[in-house]
Amino acid sequence: MLSAPVAELIRTILSQRVFAVVGASRDPAKYGHLVYVRLKRAGYTVYPVNPSAETIDGDRCYPTLDALPERPDCVVCVTPPEVTKSALQAAGRLRVPYAWLQPGAEAPVAVRAAEAGGVRVVHGGPCIMVVVGQRVTRVGR
Repeated sequence: MLSAPVAELIRTILSQRVFAVVGASRDPAKYGHLVYVRLKRAGYTVYPVNPSAETIDGDRCYPTLDALPERPDCVVCVTPPEVTKSALQAAGRLRVPYAWLQPGAEAPVAVRAAEAGGVRVVHGGPCIMVVVGQRVTRVGR
């Protein structure tokens, strides 16, 4: 069961429009691909971020958050903790208001630094794919 503040943060994030998935993958079996596609199919504007890919799911891929054509409302990290740390630093620098760390992407020191910089972070909690899937089912999005 989620605490009321975390549940409210999740509702707020899901009402945003533009997401960046750091760690998006070309491999359809990897979570970085699944998260990217789930958000895209749910109707969000989603940018894949991966310095090793030119395209993902037919869309242009960006090497860093700084290279995106617009500032995302939320950065979703599907990355190892050391990559999460640099992604959250970039999110803070770009004044991205929200971040969602997939299970396994958590870097506690990075979360503290991001939150101190004004980024509100979902971490240690649910998978965004599951939450978005439940929301799509409930509201017929």
